Formats: sequence, structure tokens, C-alpha cells
Amino acid sequence: MKGNIGVTTENIFPVIKKFLYSDHEIFLREMVSNAVDATQKLKTILGNEALKDDDLAVRISLNKDAGTITISDRGIGMTEQAIDKYINQIAFSGVTDFLEKYKDTANAIIGHFGLGFYSAFMVSDKVEIVTKSYQEGAKAVKWTCDGSPEFELTEADKADRGTDIVLHIAEDCKEFLEKDKIESLLRKYCLFMPVNIVFGKKTEWKEGKMVETEEDNVINGNEPMWTKTPSSLTDEDYKKFYHLLYPMQDDPLFWIHLNVDYPFNLTGILYFPRVNSSIDLQKGKIQLYCNQVFVTDQVDGIVPEFLTLLHGVIDSPDIPLNVSRSYLQSDRDVKKISTYITKKVADRLNQLFKDNRKDFEEKWDDLKLFINYGMLSQEDFYTRAKDFTLLKDVEGKFFTLEEYQTLIKDEQTDKDGNLIYLYTDNKEEQYSYIEAAKAKGYSVLNMDGQLDVPTASMLEQKNEKTRFVRVDSDVADRLIPKEDTKKADLTDEQTKTLTEAMKRLLPAMDKVEFGVEFQPMSDESAPLIITRNEFMRRMKDMSKFQSGMGFYGQMPDAYTVVVNTESTLMKGWMAEAQENADKDNAEPTANEQKLSQAIDLALLQNNLLKGAQLDNFIKRSLEMLK
Repeated sequence: MKGNIGVTTENIFPVIKKFLYSDHEIFLREMVSNAVDATQKLKTILGNEALKDDDLAVRISLNKDAGTITISDRGIGMTEQAIDKYINQIAFSGVTDFLEKYKDTANAIIGHFGLGFYSAFMVSDKVEIVTKSYQEGAKAVKWTCDGSPEFELTEADKADRGTDIVLHIAEDCKEFLEKDKIESLLRKYCLFMPVNIVFGKKTEWKEGKMVETEEDNVINGNEPMWTKTPSSLTDEDYKKFYHLLYPMQDDPLFWIHLNVDYPFNLTGILYFPRVNSSIDLQKGKIQLYCNQVFVTDQVDGIVPEFLTLLHGVIDSPDIPLNVSRSYLQSDRDVKKISTYITKKVADRLNQLFKDNRKDFEEKWDDLKLFINYGMLSQEDFYTRAKDFTLLKDVEGKFFTLEEYQTLIKDEQTDKDGNLIYLYTDNKEEQYSYIEAAKAKGYSVLNMDGQLDVPTASMLEQKNEKTRFVRVDSDVADRLIPKEDTKKADLTDEQTKTLTEAMKRLLPAMDKVEFGVEFQPMSDESAPLIITRNEFMRRMKDMSKFQSGMGFYGQMPDAYTVVVNTESTLMKGWMAEAQENADKDNAEPTANEQKLSQAIDLALLQNNLLKGAQLDNFIKRSLEMLK
């Protein structure tokens, strides 16, 4: 028998290749999935008991010399009528409409019509099907197609039930004739399939070389843990499964077992890993399965953005995928899934916090990236998470948002009624500023996490009259102003003269600007202190995370040199600076030399003393020791 496949165009196969080429490795997933489906259908029809002694494995074999890949199963097989129904009829209303619909997309088209078999033509220039139905008296048939709409259907010689699909690999796809390539794809897509997937024989090292053994190389054989009930699993079971998925990872912090059957079917296990590096490096670690067949690790849309940092598995037959089953389609049920997962994660975190707060605190430094990310990106998660979100002070003590507000409200409310949260993002570099704040009875938070600064800004927006102030953004006396700031007793002319004199002593630095202020402080305070404006520094920090703020990232770093007008050194220098204001090339005075040392110490404190300036400072310091 000969005929044409039921399409309205002779150009369907070039279209398949064009639209699927970017994702052409999925052909193997489709072929093996079809073979597994055929095997599962046989089990349903005949029953497991009748088949208990049968070898039902799906076998993949490679013949590099012949240029073929063969996928064989012992499932239900097909009759001539079944081939005509399921293989030969592709119902397109017309190629014009089809091309118009898909012309602007690179998405695949096969799965859309339930005919994943045709993905074989992405990599093959000829495909053969040799099949025999399980039905009594069925005859074996052979279907052949060379990538055009024409096919040939003939009788075949096949003793056993099932189907062999032989792919004659095209010249431009020869990489699929490499054993390692096929094995890696099988492990990627078939690791948890419910029927044994066999690819050749296992090998062992013998007499100085790798040789094949008699034992089948079974690709899967791993039980999908997510299909089991949580009560039947131990902590060790969950950890073992995690290391199967991610062999080189540390133990996870904890996990969430998902199991829902309404309004959609979804199972899975999500793990909270230990995150020590960039957010972007952590994404793409959740694997999406459809009935135990791997689909993709691009789960945006199903899993809320902040939870893409998690690791694990989600399996759902109800997730609407596009035609290649590799990308999500927009669908309200997807939003329901996302909402469900958000709620489930929030409930689990809240339970951990309530059941064992000490353990929760010990895990906080690993958890806070997830929680901060969630609160920043999703309003409903913030509402759930604010009760178990923690703040940690520089002493290592933990507080809920409400507890910390109660702790600091008496000492850290400024003259305008604003509650001031002091924080550091580097305890070592800002040590002296922290100590100065603590000396005044203030509490200082340790906020050195990747998203702590954006989180501080969010909390300011959520809570009226709340401000987060980095501990080095001003002198200790002005961090939490209790009364109007005292001004230095200087005229505008004196301020201008002294500002110019100070700027001449400050080093020129690339992308750094210094302002100068004169402030009466105690005689015991440092002669001068360098601070960094909180608003501008925070805007620059946030520009790293938020699009549209690149302008701030390009601006120079703004620092303020706060001169203590009550300091003995500064009083002497100010008098000399005013006296020498009109003199050119005046010799450096003893006060100026001391002031240079004080400036360098302040720069050093802010990690700004580098290069030649640092070298000069060291030489000057050594000279003073003589």
C-alpha cells in the first residue's frame, strides 16, 4: 500500500524542521515516551499479573555504521488501521492558516497535535516503523517515510508484539549517533520513567580497557520520590533523592512535599538549598515533569519568581505546555498553581518558625535570601512572611520585626518621630562607626545579605515613619537627631575659605566626590570623620538589582568630610587656613601635616586609601615613629 499522509501541503516536513530545529533533541524524549505509553497501555489491558514474567523494557540501540537509532518496545503494537489513524492523519485546516498562525514563533509544533512521533523528522531523513499488534491473529506491518508526505505500508516479518522505530539520521544531525550524546539525553529525559529504559550493556574496566558486560545498561530504575506519600518517607530518603538530583550539593536546609488533586493535579518535592552565591547562579534548578517524563527546567510561570531559587521536582499532567511541551502557555490554571506553591512554602516556613525557633534562627542566613526575594517580588508573600521574618543585630541576636520595633522605639526615635534602624553591611570595615553608635546606647543591625538593602527600602515603604540608616552615613551624634543640630560658629565667607582649603588637602579620586561640613562635636571626638550619604549610596546599591536605575550607578560616590570645629587640631588649622588664604605656595604648617595624617586615617577607615596615597601615609607614619 502507498499513499500520502493526510496533510494539505507537501511542505509540512520542512516546516517541522524549521520550527523544531532549535529544540531538536526532544525527538528522543518523544520516541521513548511513546514506547512507554504503548507499554503502559498493554499493562492496563492485560493486567500486571499476566505480564509479570514478560520483559517490558524499552530498548534503544545505536548503529553508527548504518547511521540509525532504533527504539523498540513490547507494548500494544499497531495494526494497519491504527497506523493509518494515528500516523497518517495530521489534521491541518490548511498550510496557509498554519504558517500565518506560527510564523513569528520559534516554538515547536508537534506536541500541539498529539503527534510527537513526527519530531523524528527533525533529525531523520527516513523513518521506518515495524510493528505488530498484541491482538490475536494480528499481522506485522512496516511503515516507511522519507520526509515527504508520501509513505509506504507493507507486510513485515516480526514474530513478537510491539513496535520498532528506526530513525535514519540525517547528515546534519550526526551528533546523535554518538553513544555519549544519546546516553546523556536518555538520562536527562527518562530518569524516572515507569518502564525500564535500556541502552546497550554496562561496561567495566578489564585488561586495560573498557569492555561490555552481559548486564543491561538500565538508564532509569530510580523511583520517583514525589509519587510517594510523605508519611512513608524518612529524612534520609529525602536527602538521598536530593543528592540523586544534585550530586555535588550540600544537604538541603529542608523540603516541602507537594500533593494536590484539585483544581489541578500536581505532585513534587521542593528543596531549600544552601545559597552562598549570586541569585542568578541558583536559578534553573527546578525540574518540571509530565507523568514522570522530564519536560524542562525553565519553570517561570509555574513557580513564583522568588522560588526559582529552590531545587527539586514538580510533576503535573495539567500544566498547559506549548506544542513542543518545552514552554508554558499563559493560562489561569498556571497562576493557580503558582499561588498554591507560594502559600504552601509560606505555611511551611511559618510552621518551622513556630515549632523550633532556635533551629529557624540557625538557618536564617541561608533562608533570608529566599524570604527577602519573596517579600520584594510578591505582595501576598510579604503579608504571610512578615511575622516570621527576622532581623539580626551585630551581636548575633535575632528579632522579629515587631520585637525589634519594641526594642528600639525608646532610644532610636528621632525628634520628628521617625524610628531609626541603624545597620551595617560590613562589620569589619565599619567597626569604629558601630562602636560609636553602641557607645550612645544604640542597637545596630547586621544587614550584609545580597538583598538586604532593597529589603530595607521595602520595609520603609511598608511602615510609616521608619528609616534605615547605615551606621557610617553620619557622625554618631547625628545618626538619630534628638534636637536641632548645632551649627558651627562660622560666617559664609569663613566656610567658603575653609572648604576650599580642606579640598586642597583631599586626594583626587576617580568617581569619588567629597563635600565638606563643619560641625561642633566634643573635643574627644576625632578631628574629622568621613561619612557617606545614605540616600545616594542606597540608590547606587539598588541600581545593581533594579532596571531603570542605571543613572545612579553611573554617578560618582559621594562622601562628606565632617570637620569637628571643637577639636584642638582643627581650631589651629582653621586659624592658619584663614590667615594663609591669600598667600600663594605657603609652606605646609605643622597643623597641616598632622591634618594630612588625620585625613588619611579617615580615608583608611572608609577603605579609600590606596595606591600612592597609601604609600605616602605609611612613609609619613614611619617617620613619626622615629
